[in-house]
Amino acid sequence: GSYFIPVPKEDTNKPKTKEQQIVDAAIAQHGGDKYKKVKVSFDFRKKHYDYMKNGGKFQFERSFEDDSLGKIHDVLNNEGFTRKANDKVLAITDEWKGKYSNSVNSVMYFTFLPFNLNDGAVIKKYMGEATIKGKSYHQIQVTFKQEGGGEDHSDVYMYWFSKEKNTMDYFAYSYDVNEGGVRFREAFNPRVIEGMTFLDYKNYKAKKGTPLTNLPKLFNDDMLKLLSKIENENVKVSAVE
Repeated sequence: GSYFIPVPKEDTNKPKTKEQQIVDAAIAQHGGDKYKKVKVSFDFRKKHYDYMKNGGKFQFERSFEDDSLGKIHDVLNNEGFTRKANDKVLAITDEWKGKYSNSVNSVMYFTFLPFNLNDGAVIKKYMGEATIKGKSYHQIQVTFKQEGGGEDHSDVYMYWFSKEKNTMDYFAYSYDVNEGGVRFREAFNPRVIEGMTFLDYKNYKAKKGTPLTNLPKLFNDDMLKLLSKIENENVKVSAVE
């Protein structure tokens, strides 16, 4: 998903769709509007990330040690993308700026679910109910408008929201890049920090081409293969000055 879309003002007179009501309830449950004006730092896979959002302004940073280049510091914000090595700005091509921006964006996208499901480029569709591990869920499919949806706009996502608690407990996606595939993620270790909920995930693989609505049954039957765990460490939340 891409963050560079101004979100159109909502038409408040229009009745909310079922999918919009469910997503709004989940966002409220996970911390409401807190993510719109906040600083968050965390560590993920040996890299340090900083998230800052203040209304329409945003800055996402990533820093890590590179064997050959030294200390790398990536910054993605409203102005664009820059990469520094040992405090010197590196000249990089637009193609690599795009790739690095996407990889930073991707980590932020997953870390701040379900908050960004109201982005302007998101198309939501209610797909009925499902039972996962004996509990009832609303299924919502998410696709992205081509315009403003970033280069992964062909990806399809499915989210499962608890009917009882409004929490986002599972999500899945199918993607086309790198030969494509299907992933199913089970949230675990939920923790509330300064009123915002953060989740880790168990990342499962399904056979390529598996319809996302089949995943609850495959998961219930232990037919999915656990690939990895996605864990954010040292999460800290602070106010924007």
